[in-house]
Amino acid sequence: MRYLTAGESHGPQLTTIIEGLPSLLPLQAEQINHQLKRRQGGHGRGRRMQIETDTVKITSGVRHGQTLGSPIALVVTNDDWTHWTKIMGAEPLPEDIDPTEVKRQITRPRPGHADLVGGIKYGHRDLRNILERSSARETTVRVATGAVAKVLLEQLGIRVVGHVTEIGGVVANAQTTEGKTVEEIRTIIEEDACYCADAQASEKMVEAIDAAKKAGDSIGGIVEVIVEGMPAGVGSYVHYDRKLDGKLAQAMLSINAFKGVEFGIGFDAAHVPGSQVHDEIIWDEEKGYTRRTNRLGGLEGGMSTGMPIVVRGVMKPIPTLYKPLQSVDIETKEPFKASVERSDACAVPAASVVAENVIAFEIAKAILDQFHADQLPQLQKQIEEMRQVAKEF
Repeated sequence: MRYLTAGESHGPQLTTIIEGLPSLLPLQAEQINHQLKRRQGGHGRGRRMQIETDTVKITSGVRHGQTLGSPIALVVTNDDWTHWTKIMGAEPLPEDIDPTEVKRQITRPRPGHADLVGGIKYGHRDLRNILERSSARETTVRVATGAVAKVLLEQLGIRVVGHVTEIGGVVANAQTTEGKTVEEIRTIIEEDACYCADAQASEKMVEAIDAAKKAGDSIGGIVEVIVEGMPAGVGSYVHYDRKLDGKLAQAMLSINAFKGVEFGIGFDAAHVPGSQVHDEIIWDEEKGYTRRTNRLGGLEGGMSTGMPIVVRGVMKPIPTLYKPLQSVDIETKEPFKASVERSDACAVPAASVVAENVIAFEIAKAILDQFHADQLPQLQKQIEEMRQVAKEF
């Protein structure tokens, strides 16, 4: 399974094509739209979320509520396009129009963005050609693809949830999610302003976000994704590029502004002895093989263990500041204070939704790489057989 996305932040639409989904999967636009709405929420979001109301249109690959097995095309229209038709249009400008009056050309790269390096790489003197595609607006259709993947995973008894564990130094109490199922965590966070399971920490996160906004600054944080119901043995140890944790790490780090990733206890493993890192193996007749703890986050040797997969990503503060940093104009080479596009004081809650869906897609892809089934019933049968094999081994 794979997908491609296309579209610019202020272009007419965002498009994605998903290839490789099995046929006979029940799928409706409402299942995707719920995730798109969650992505636009969360405390700290900027004005763009008030302009756009993201909904998806399924334009191929689904008939009468079921996938056909052919590529699925999804389209999300940019409502703001009406104000950008001349600036971002595909057709050449008429000769009687001064390009400088229409194009809103940008020659001042913003620190922390792709502007300068992208301009150097692709030879664009107008840096709008960079920022329009490098914008996190592209994650809209990445969430849409993940939403489709989650529909598939739920049919296989696998559920995924992302939530916020830290914003601006305010850390949620890990005990608030201990012993809770994915669905129980989801019920809590979908009623929370910061998509955090710790209500007390969430209140302090809101205060930290408001303080950053008032100061013209931005703050980052950490999100956690939990995958429940994953069968043991997905992934492989035999080649580096087949290791599931490697694929999940790449997926997490591919999200805009994400700069670190860890599994289970993650970097804390550097501070404690091995006896407090590795998970003891236990067995009982009902569950088969499980682990007494889950410090390694459901992954051993590049493969799923059958325990919940726990992966966290750290998001840096958004670099577009209302208290701008210094940069250099690429035309005049003169220093200046960086320009401001519409920005969020904090997008960590929204990023937890992106992370949830990006990880969900990678999990679904790993399953479809390993279990070659063209129809959903075939895939369901193979997954159940895999679970039984692991139990009886």
